Amino acid sequence: MTSSPHSALDASVLVLNKLFMAVHIISVRRAFCLLCKDLAEVVNLEDGQFTTYDFTTWREVSEYRARNFRQEDDDWVRTSSTEIQVPRIIRLTGYDRLPRQTVKFNRRNIFARDNNQCQFCGKKFPTSELSLDHITPRSKGGQTTWENIVCACVACNVRKGGRTPREAGMTLIRKPEKPKRSPMLNLKLTQGKYQSWKTFLENAYWSVELK
Repeated sequence: MTSSPHSALDASVLVLNKLFMAVHIISVRRAFCLLCKDLAEVVNLEDGQFTTYDFTTWREVSEYRARNFRQEDDDWVRTSSTEIQVPRIIRLTGYDRLPRQTVKFNRRNIFARDNNQCQFCGKKFPTSELSLDHITPRSKGGQTTWENIVCACVACNVRKGGRTPREAGMTLIRKPEKPKRSPMLNLKLTQGKYQSWKTFLENAYWSVELK
């Protein structure tokens, strides 16, 4: 199995449990492995409705789409004999555990929460040019928490030094908070190709009372 030039295998796939609740994000390779082993099925948005396919049927649908219509945001992988469209969502047919509610407190999620943007000057930087800053320095009792850690560029970090923003005459562009869901997920949702994930990530969809 090979990818198209823009590397469709680098895309992400949303995983639902048996109850259609989002539980994970995985690679395209992992998704195809689960589909080939009949451990999952494709969930596809068509005319506002979600339809499910096993791997064999999805391959047939892909062949038809490859011949007749392709969307700009679609990703495709090539096998020796055909092309298969990369699914955006799969459902684990034998897994009914509930999704994990907590967001991991790690460097990657902090950068994603702050969108690689220095929280003092507001400019965006590559990850390699950003550092993490304690708003209230540890020397003054500041904790290593979601609410006290922000991204900062080197210049702002040096300017602030071991002071609080107020002492340094600096202002945060937004108040840091613990994310309610994965910041990496929020970044994915800014891309057109992942819009079909939204239905399964909106709490209102699952909690609203049915009439």
